[in-house]
Amino acid sequence: MRDYPTATVRTRVTVPLRFGDGYSVDGELVTFHGLADGLEHLAVVLGDPGANPLVRLHSECLTGDVFGSARCDCGPQLREAVERIADRGGVLLYLRQEGRGIGLYNKLDAYALQDQGLDTYAANAALGLPEDGRDYTAAAQMLQALGIDSLDLLSNNPDKADQLRDLGITVTHRVPTGVFTTAHNVRYLRAKVLQTQHTLPLTELTAG
Repeated sequence: MRDYPTATVRTRVTVPLRFGDGYSVDGELVTFHGLADGLEHLAVVLGDPGANPLVRLHSECLTGDVFGSARCDCGPQLREAVERIADRGGVLLYLRQEGRGIGLYNKLDAYALQDQGLDTYAANAALGLPEDGRDYTAAAQMLQALGIDSLDLLSNNPDKADQLRDLGITVTHRVPTGVFTTAHNVRYLRAKVLQTQHTLPLTELTAG
């Protein structure tokens, strides 16, 4: 198990959340002191988390979360996660890891290369960047600061579960998210299945 410093809660504040489709819920937004990477990650506590809460690690995606980009599935995953977690009780960790950790400008540079035919991972590599540069140490710190050491993880990404376990968090189950395809993101989702073993049950994405 990897050692890392302890983080502490900085602020808790209740914020009414409202989504474009009319869904609304109150969430408790939590900030932290002492996160390993020094970034302003945010926890959103929804409902009553209980002993084994439902948790999603959601990496920030300005284009998808804010502008509704159809080139990824991030916005719909965020919207789905809030409702599913609120219904069961748990926490959404909103992690400032744009573009799988490469940043917004680099992500848009990678988009330009994807328009020339590269997949999302090959585009990162062509820019001299990691396929996935995310480290979830801060997420483990946040969970432990909230008193959570066992959870069900809402994710299609096996690396998230593997990293949390390596950081001392018990992942009881990995619960798949919904599948949100558009004409613009099928190649992106297919690459996630083939390159990083995301559990997306889409035979049309894995054929060929």
